[in-house]
Amino acid sequence: MMTTWKRLALCSGAVAAVAVATTACAAETGNAWMAPPLVAQQQAASSDEAREAIARQRAKMLIAAMTLDQKLQQLTGAKPETLPDLPECFGGRHVSGIAELDIPTFRITNGPVGLGQNDCVSHEVAKNVLHMPGFGDISQAYSHSSSAKATALPSAVGAAASFDPAVGAMYGDVIADEMRALGLHVFEAPGVNLARLPILGRNMEYFGEDPYLSGAMAVAETKALQSKGLIAMVKHFVANEQETNRQTIQENVDRQTLRELYLLPFEMAVKDGKVAAVMCAYNYVNGQSSCENKEMLTDVLRRDWGFTGYVQSDFFAMKSTVATLNNGTDHEMPLPLHWAPAKIKAALDSGEIRLSRIDEALERRYTQAFKLGIFDRKLARQPIDVAAGGRKAREIGGRATVLLQNNGALPLRHDLRSLVLIGKASQVYAQQAVAGGAVVGEPMGAGGGSSDVVPHYTVPPIEGLRNALKELGNGQASVKLILVDDANAIATIDGQSVDFAQALAEAGKADAVVMMAGTISEEGADRATFTDKSGKQLAAPASLGSGLDWYTGHSNTITTKDGDNRARNSGTVAMINRLMAAPSTSGKPMAGKTVLVLKDNAGVAMPATLVGTKGPAILEAWFPGQEDGNIVADALFGRINPSGKLPVTVPFEGKGFLDHVTTSQFPGVISPDGKVQTVTYSEQLAMGYRWYDANPSGTCAQAKGGNSCVAFPFGHGLSYTSFSVGRPALVKGKTRDTWQVEASVTNTGKRQGAQVLQSYLSLPASANSYGAKQPPRRLVGFARVELAAGETRKVSIPLDAKASHHPLGVWNEKAHQWVIPKGRFTVWLGVSSALPDLKMAGTIER
Repeated sequence: MMTTWKRLALCSGAVAAVAVATTACAAETGNAWMAPPLVAQQQAASSDEAREAIARQRAKMLIAAMTLDQKLQQLTGAKPETLPDLPECFGGRHVSGIAELDIPTFRITNGPVGLGQNDCVSHEVAKNVLHMPGFGDISQAYSHSSSAKATALPSAVGAAASFDPAVGAMYGDVIADEMRALGLHVFEAPGVNLARLPILGRNMEYFGEDPYLSGAMAVAETKALQSKGLIAMVKHFVANEQETNRQTIQENVDRQTLRELYLLPFEMAVKDGKVAAVMCAYNYVNGQSSCENKEMLTDVLRRDWGFTGYVQSDFFAMKSTVATLNNGTDHEMPLPLHWAPAKIKAALDSGEIRLSRIDEALERRYTQAFKLGIFDRKLARQPIDVAAGGRKAREIGGRATVLLQNNGALPLRHDLRSLVLIGKASQVYAQQAVAGGAVVGEPMGAGGGSSDVVPHYTVPPIEGLRNALKELGNGQASVKLILVDDANAIATIDGQSVDFAQALAEAGKADAVVMMAGTISEEGADRATFTDKSGKQLAAPASLGSGLDWYTGHSNTITTKDGDNRARNSGTVAMINRLMAAPSTSGKPMAGKTVLVLKDNAGVAMPATLVGTKGPAILEAWFPGQEDGNIVADALFGRINPSGKLPVTVPFEGKGFLDHVTTSQFPGVISPDGKVQTVTYSEQLAMGYRWYDANPSGTCAQAKGGNSCVAFPFGHGLSYTSFSVGRPALVKGKTRDTWQVEASVTNTGKRQGAQVLQSYLSLPASANSYGAKQPPRRLVGFARVELAAGETRKVSIPLDAKASHHPLGVWNEKAHQWVIPKGRFTVWLGVSSALPDLKMAGTIER
């Protein structure tokens, strides 16, 4: 007698004969796509491609058994509800399961700096009603402080500062472990939009200004997530570099610039990371809404790159029914708005949509879910390992810190007698652990948009400093908190009111002074001041938003020159200048005992008074997340040796890209009828460090010490030890069009540390004939090396002309392909993008 599963396997045709997997077959044997022999065959497949092929056949079997109504229900997210299989959760970030077909509830969490707002909030949220035009009243379940708790990691731009894909993998590991524990399936990240604008509200969610660095970090994170059976969703596709009016903004970007900069990290995530999903964005790109942009979603993503995953809309990003489905979007979130069953059925009846396209959309998503085992494991929740998450967050944060300058203050002495921590009373930096959207007096998780992670605990700065001293055997040291008002007139010392002169005197007699400042940002708005809430006309130069003084009460909404959410001046720079000029009575000059700790979204424009030998030591910590106090204390007291490098350029105040930006570049030109706001990336390839190197403004001349506009260049970062780099060489590889960029690195100091070597490439002059003018150099490789004191090691960085980031390539739009121009390529090796830090490794003739 034939067993049920043997009959089932025959019915499924051992994957090959998919046509027999009909509804009738499923009824006879059970759900064939869940057959243990089939599951085992998928798991035992020898390659990723083979596993995906089996998963695709399982998806086809399932779809063949579905009714039209079931298919339409599965195309979109569900109305907020209590989850039948997880009754403790009220959620609005899922697709409801279908038990009779063995389709599990498909659960999604926001990202990218940990499990942001996810599919489990308090049942009390059901009482909070949100009116949705075209849908009706629903629960406001998408963002709430009762969201399931997780580890609030350091910001993604901080992870990028490690210049180490291993940190990207660690980032993914923490997230994956907690997703598995909480019964989640899809992580809406990594984010790989670029820091084109230093004031972009979501820069902290991305990996900086360089496309290759961004892609390398995204690939590492994606692989880590998907190796544990979870779906990574790279976002926001594409040219989503502005939050102001993001739902309607029109972005004009020439195709060469798109390919060489903004599409590049997505291409790497698809080709190298095998990312399972892509999120289409809110904005319009070259005249088409991102979620109905056939050129991007079908021509580029699928035809040119071979993407086999699925495309999900950003929440409420879709703007049509027919075009989104026909042009490449596969899944609408979070509600059946444009893809409501009635709208889809009407389009089917009219012939505007074919049933085969609905099947294809489902097949793409189901294939990835089958491939990653989501159908094959029981949906359940269990406690996450809070301590393990915290330890890894602390390690990532340590690797993220960048020592920008050091005039002898760092590392702080372990036997100091007194330390003062100074910040602004109106700012979070010296008072609370900092994440995106942080607000004074509000707990972490009360703001931040996608990055709004609700942690189990936070470590404030003062707690981290005091704990560090105790653990170093100096529990008797005095550690005081000084908070100063915006006018620099009054202050408090451990809560006691004093005038600012007394605060200066306290700093003068202290053995160490730690100042904390930065910039807060989050999803929903950029750091800029507008004439009104429409966000169409600036009321002040855009560059003000990249300074330490600009702030607003709510960073997720448009800031205006007056009104409820007006722009304010914290007086931070004036405070720092007065502190640095104050007399020191501790026997050490102020510059030799003072540290400025920066916590920001993507670097700040630095006042010239703070840079150089008369300025403080400067430590960039980004948004450290829940372990803020411990991360910063570890770096200040030398418990870790900073090894981070800048993933963005830090200009001098008044000399940055934003000081030359035109209205068409930001915030956009308004059409005569006032309805369309258009941004043009007219700088083309001159973005980030490329802009400073190319000097299109004519004001950023190269000098002996570096670029005159740049305070700290892309790739810069110091250490508590010292390194020397030997003469670099370019060595031909074993295969055609491959090379190795090599050099020896020696730790010439007295303690262990890490150095990051960076390889840049200059294209021949003929490259400019294909369109946009090429910048002087582009990053093509990097390698981090850890060295003991006195140790020397040879470092080798691969250079492959056929790599997914096209290191030697230029996009030829006329031929619609990448080409390698004729002439001489120059390969550089060094410790930052600045010319004084680079040595020529060799040339390549083509």
